[in-house]
Amino acid sequence: MTLYLKNANYVDWQNFKITKTDLKIETGVQGGIDFISSIPAPDSIEPEAKVLNCAGKLVTKSFGCGHHHIYSTLARGMPAPQKAPTNFPEILEYIWWHLDKRLDLEMIEASALAAAIYCAKNGVTFVIDHHASPFAIRDSLTTIAKAFDRVGIAHMLCYEISDRDGEGPRQEGLAETDTFLAQGHQGHVGLHASFTVGEELLQKAIALAQKHNTGLHVHVAEDRADQEQTQAKYGQRVVERLKESGALDLSKSILCHCIHLTEYEQELLRDADVWIAQNTESNQNNNVGLTEYASLGDNVMLGTDGMHCDMLRSAKASFLAGQATEGIDFNGIYHRFRNVHRYARQFGARGDGANNLVIFDYDAPTEVTADNFLGHFVYGLDARHVETVICQGKLIVENRRVTMVNEAEALAFARKMGKKLWGKM
Repeated sequence: MTLYLKNANYVDWQNFKITKTDLKIETGVQGGIDFISSIPAPDSIEPEAKVLNCAGKLVTKSFGCGHHHIYSTLARGMPAPQKAPTNFPEILEYIWWHLDKRLDLEMIEASALAAAIYCAKNGVTFVIDHHASPFAIRDSLTTIAKAFDRVGIAHMLCYEISDRDGEGPRQEGLAETDTFLAQGHQGHVGLHASFTVGEELLQKAIALAQKHNTGLHVHVAEDRADQEQTQAKYGQRVVERLKESGALDLSKSILCHCIHLTEYEQELLRDADVWIAQNTESNQNNNVGLTEYASLGDNVMLGTDGMHCDMLRSAKASFLAGQATEGIDFNGIYHRFRNVHRYARQFGARGDGANNLVIFDYDAPTEVTADNFLGHFVYGLDARHVETVICQGKLIVENRRVTMVNEAEALAFARKMGKKLWGKM
């Protein structure tokens, strides 16, 4: 189905130039958009074409998420842990590792469907995810991919391989990753944090990434415990260990958090061609600390770490925190917000082309111009203004309702799986 946008106020996402125009949207994984002088007459338009009137609305490129955990979707409102955590290792032990061990494929499917719906309705059309389900590993990535495809969201997936649950889950994680990537899916070789990844696993993960021409997706120095335990076990700090192992030579790698680093480790990351995923709200929620990311170079993009699916919210939170930690400005936070597209383009990732668009019904109290767009981005635009979303030329949200799946049925399934998960916890 060909889409036409009539009377659009198109905002160029790179230079903020606003053009009043009609648009023809190409379909396909790497499709584009055409600026046209007018919509074709009814008798000459394709029979299956759809015309959306965008008068008074803003149209721009949709969003991407540089680091997600869809497996946490069913955690919302879950029972309190049996013991209240007092530090980050206990948060992992009593909450997230307690939850991920109890996931099955049905729960994973429900989590992925609900997360994809929330992403779509928030204007997020490209998601890089980091999954964990130690006792439901086989086919987990395919299950997530199918759920995201059903909703219409593009994705890059990985399984979080670790030694924390023993040899069986470690080998299954390697096998699931190898199979998934061999099938032609785009993704990474996922690892948990350094302190749960032994030397043998680290080398196997790097070799697997090299085999499939991809990178690692790994948590780095999210908490001081990662540094302390890595140093105790392996005699090196986290980034030094990644450097010596060859992990930093994999330019597609995504290193998440990167909070507790020495100046030397920061220098190693600046010199490497890897990418950093900043997850401010999750770091605040886990009380692991904040840092300034400007010292890590230009390859910093924003994620949610599974806290939610709203990248506009992530940008605002990172801007507000960043004013205190690094004096970030409008341009700086917008650059990080859009860096996920630069990542996708640099490595030829599928599904983040020019035909991924969001239409805002934005009730601005003041004029929106190219000169002040970033002020509206930080202080005005939010998820409630997302009216329509297009991914790969397909209409996946129209008038704030998803079009590819039955939202009520999907969320009812999620609530059912949530009860099942909580019962096992």
